[in-house]
Amino acid sequence: MQTRGILQGELNSIRKELMVMAARVQDDLGKALVVLRSGGADLVKEVKESGKIVDALQIKIEDMVLVLIATQQPVARDLRELITVFKITANLERIGDHGIHLVKAAVKLAERPSFSSIGHIECMVETSQEMLKAAMSAYMSQNGQAARKAAALDEKIDNEHKMLTEETLTLMKEKPQLVKAAARLLKLSGFMERLGDHVTNICEGILYMTEGRHVELND
Repeated sequence: MQTRGILQGELNSIRKELMVMAARVQDDLGKALVVLRSGGADLVKEVKESGKIVDALQIKIEDMVLVLIATQQPVARDLRELITVFKITANLERIGDHGIHLVKAAVKLAERPSFSSIGHIECMVETSQEMLKAAMSAYMSQNGQAARKAAALDEKIDNEHKMLTEETLTLMKEKPQLVKAAARLLKLSGFMERLGDHVTNICEGILYMTEGRHVELND
């Protein structure tokens, strides 16, 4: 019983650090959204510095997991959760990278003529934030059905990406002088589309943790 208590205590510590990492990534996406809407180039440095903290948290959490596996030899669901933590940290780190791409691209876009399609990017970021919050809530509550609902939000991101792509390609044909800026917008939309995929990966990890099987979501 004492060993079990130690295991659960360490697991709770890992969960706490994981939520800190997720909260920071989500906050960075919020800052990126501010830059996208109103400029705010001063936030770029903040997001970049925060990215370093996210990277450090990933290393810290994964080290904690490795020590726990080595010293407590968890089995069954506990082991699946620890394996899932690796998947979550890796995808959170990638989401953080996309947040950095977003703020850098947003500053450059602010220097160019405005695009009506930028609203699609804003919607994608907002949905990504909602999706990530729901996924981490599903992890903490150990709720596979909640993870499925979170992953389903990726369809909204994909639809926004599709609409933006169609509108922007039409604009590039009508106004060749905006091709360079429009191409940057397309690239940014691609980053946001992949961001949704990373959250979906987290949801798949949660299903492995809760159900003991590998499930591919949003094919």
